[in-house]
Amino acid sequence: MRTIHKHSLEHPEIFKERLLHWAQQFDEVVWLDSSAYKDKYGSYDAILAVDAFTSIQTDYFEAFDRLNEYQQTTNDWIFGYLTYDLKNSTEDLQSNNFDGLGFPDLYFFQPKKLFLIQGDEVTIQYLKLVDDEIDEDFNAINSTSVSSSISVSSSEPIKIKLRIHKDEYFEKVNKMLSHIHRGDIYEANFCQEFFAENSTINAVDVFNKLNEISKPPFATFFKNSDKYLLSASPERYIKKEGDRVISQPIKGTAKRSVDKIEDAKLAEDLSKDEKERSENIMIVDLVRNDLSHTATKGSVKVEELCKVYSFLQVHQMISTISSRVPADIKPVDILKTTFPMGSMTGAPKISAMQIIEALEETKRGLYSGSVGYFTPQGDFDFNVIIRSILYNETNKYISYSVGSAITAKSITLKEYEECLVKAKAMRQVLED
Repeated sequence: MRTIHKHSLEHPEIFKERLLHWAQQFDEVVWLDSSAYKDKYGSYDAILAVDAFTSIQTDYFEAFDRLNEYQQTTNDWIFGYLTYDLKNSTEDLQSNNFDGLGFPDLYFFQPKKLFLIQGDEVTIQYLKLVDDEIDEDFNAINSTSVSSSISVSSSEPIKIKLRIHKDEYFEKVNKMLSHIHRGDIYEANFCQEFFAENSTINAVDVFNKLNEISKPPFATFFKNSDKYLLSASPERYIKKEGDRVISQPIKGTAKRSVDKIEDAKLAEDLSKDEKERSENIMIVDLVRNDLSHTATKGSVKVEELCKVYSFLQVHQMISTISSRVPADIKPVDILKTTFPMGSMTGAPKISAMQIIEALEETKRGLYSGSVGYFTPQGDFDFNVIIRSILYNETNKYISYSVGSAITAKSITLKEYEECLVKAKAMRQVLED
């Protein structure tokens, strides 16, 4: 049983900033922040989970079965991640590309300390409570000093390298287009890695700077010992609340402009772009099919199709698909039958993943995977790990990847330019 206290917050944003800094004393940290984005499906403004009471860490083999057993046995809040490479758990696939980060394929933990922020109130839930521990921690958080200056790097300037150079990128996209023209696939998300070696960063400062210039609805700070995720993700993978499930794939990107008239035109042009709409609709069909595996018959619906939403860095085209699930469906089975998310794979999904593996140079790992949580009631909410920096502190290895959807209408140069637009925020915070 958890001990629960509620506290009013005079300045929620200041409390959030102090809370994340206070959390750094723990080896296990998951911080989820909506960045004050108004999401009609959101449950909390921000969540912090720290200090593992129990945990599970595994490679892809039987990973979903092990997660299901852990979730059902724990019957509590658990937080963690699914890497893209869990595809190998459900299909006859492999991940043999270079991996400079070394994240385990799956990791979840049951936090001793949990903070749920909504509006001007924080609900604090602790396991294995020590006398007055909640009040003492609350006071410690409020007295935590937060430096006003942002120091991104504590060493030499970070030099970003490309795993795939421009000419090679063009060759690989043309090979993917050949697969499309042959009818092997209709669409595939092709990704490339940018990386830095022998580099160190202040993870909290980089995370704050990244989200300051992006303000995404699914920002994530994850820490497990020496491994970090600093994410400015705009995308929800999947959420379950009661018997209702929603998935919100993003497909379709346009840059922003400081000129209001030009910016509005960029958003309008995106909404009418045939290539971008076809990308999105193909993934909507894939998600509908994925959700149907666990849905009550006839309950899968497209709530919103190809709607353009604007974020600080880009305009994005988002669709929302929903379903209803029977009471006897286990929560992890919903993830198992929909993962990896269609927006990061392509269609048909298995063929696309095979071609992606052959053409990409980097093991995706947590990039294009997901971070999220389960509640004691078996509800869950998971994001898509894009627009993110991954960091192995021991190896001094920093990585961020970006991708775009390749379809028959793709123009290779435009796909390359789209990747650079998506990479802009990560490069900016690392090189500033």
